[in-house]
Amino acid sequence: MNEKRTELADLGEFGLIDHLTKDIQTIHPETLRGIGDDAAVIDLGNEDCQVVSTDLLIEGVHFDLTYMPLKHLGYKSVAINVSDVCAMNAIPKQITVSIAVSNRFSLEALEELYAGIKAACAEYKVDIIGGDTTSSQSGLMISITILGVAAKEKVCYRSGAKEYDLLVVSGDLGGAYMGLQVLEREKEVFKANPNIQPDLDGHDYILQRQLKPNARLDVVGILKELGVQPTSMIDISDGLASEILHLCKASNVGCHLYDEKLPIDAKTSMVAIDFNLDPSMCALNGGEDYELLFTIDQKDVDLIASNPNFTLIGHMTNAADGIYFIDKTGSAHTLRAQGFKHFES
Repeated sequence: MNEKRTELADLGEFGLIDHLTKDIQTIHPETLRGIGDDAAVIDLGNEDCQVVSTDLLIEGVHFDLTYMPLKHLGYKSVAINVSDVCAMNAIPKQITVSIAVSNRFSLEALEELYAGIKAACAEYKVDIIGGDTTSSQSGLMISITILGVAAKEKVCYRSGAKEYDLLVVSGDLGGAYMGLQVLEREKEVFKANPNIQPDLDGHDYILQRQLKPNARLDVVGILKELGVQPTSMIDISDGLASEILHLCKASNVGCHLYDEKLPIDAKTSMVAIDFNLDPSMCALNGGEDYELLFTIDQKDVDLIASNPNFTLIGHMTNAADGIYFIDKTGSAHTLRAQGFKHFES
């Protein structure tokens, strides 16, 4: 008997999530939001709610210890979880840390990993409240679950964007991806000749963007000070294009994104050109920038446009109008996510 076999690569990461979770329903009224956002949202029975998110990092998939220092890895593993909480317009409070580790790691190595975890917890004022440790036959795995809190009326979901809302991003884009390209290049040089020292001079900014990203917790405070309530929000972990598609799908809207508006640091652009890459494509599809992407009502445009932390990069349209990238010549191209795809060989 021939049983049908569907390859995971045919679905991709998000298609797999949609397929496995399509029939899941919540039964507890305090579960305000389940699967489908940067974090789940739970009613605490007062004016506040709790947000919960989790991330799993696998050696060889999410990080390469050839060039990722363990202390930086520990810091990054916390920061990317904090970023998910920030994307809900919430404040991080506690984490649990679980690791699976093989016997090629020493106690001193794990102390270095935890030094980074503790440094990030101090930076973001987060408590470590538990976790689990077990053995692994295939290297290092880190799973962190994070808890945060927000006032119910301040929580931002992916599903709140409306036609005519403006699309805004914090910081600059593409740096983490170009940092990764430099590290991968130097890794190949080292493999070919271990006597050659890595050439990392002048790349401090993009290397930090990749190895030690900062969650934009400050943005949550800035928006509060400005009196701006985003209509939707998401963090940029898989690339700008992918996150815009998520917002549009959840909110049932279209989008016009403008190439000329993309915030790209000069160092990122220069390195991209050295690699014969288009800086805009790096910003669209590189991922791991952990900036915040959000939409605002047009009434708030003056508050955002004058703030150096933010860049207006587009606007939302009717869903029937589609999702387009407008290049520097004014030509419209259907926006597609072309970043890293899990499960592909």
